[in-house]
Amino acid sequence: MAQKGRPRDVKLQHVILTVAYELLLEGGFEEVTIDKIAEKAGVSKATIYKWWPNKAAVVAEGFFEAAASRLPVPDTGSVLKDITQHAVNLSLFMESKEGRVISELIGQGQMDSALIQVFREYYVKPRRSESAMILRRGIDRDELGEELDVESSIDLIYGPLFYRLLVSGEPLTEDKVKQMIYTVFNGLISTGKAKINVLDL
Repeated sequence: MAQKGRPRDVKLQHVILTVAYELLLEGGFEEVTIDKIAEKAGVSKATIYKWWPNKAAVVAEGFFEAAASRLPVPDTGSVLKDITQHAVNLSLFMESKEGRVISELIGQGQMDSALIQVFREYYVKPRRSESAMILRRGIDRDELGEELDVESSIDLIYGPLFYRLLVSGEPLTEDKVKQMIYTVFNGLISTGKAKINVLDL
């Protein structure tokens, strides 16, 4: 998380974040140091600390900036199709080499409050905002009822993905994600004014 009141050089910022991301993929969070980032990026440690408060902030921001381009928000005109594709994109990313870094960041975050704060700010909040936008579009189109609890629905849809990633270790296949979405939407559409074909995944 960038420190406030200190404007960045955008190009230099990109170089530093890219280097932090590359080092993270190469050796994991524990192996990344500010010294290594500074050396590979060709900057001083003071430059990094001018814009980020600690290693956790620059490493996590670098990772989540790279991840954002892998997680587009679909807009097909169908809330079911949109939320399914969004969840599938997320699950496929989490199963990739890059995505498995998420497990490490969450694990390290249990001992590093700064890291878990960055994780929530740069990864969790944007994903929840995207999901909420998709569900609210469904409400606006009368596919879902106005009384739908959007935040609880997000937990029901995406919670199982993180359970498999962090707890059970079971694979997140596209078919499995679609099956989970089907199960959740069987409940969600009961509040809708318009019927959704939940088999059309």
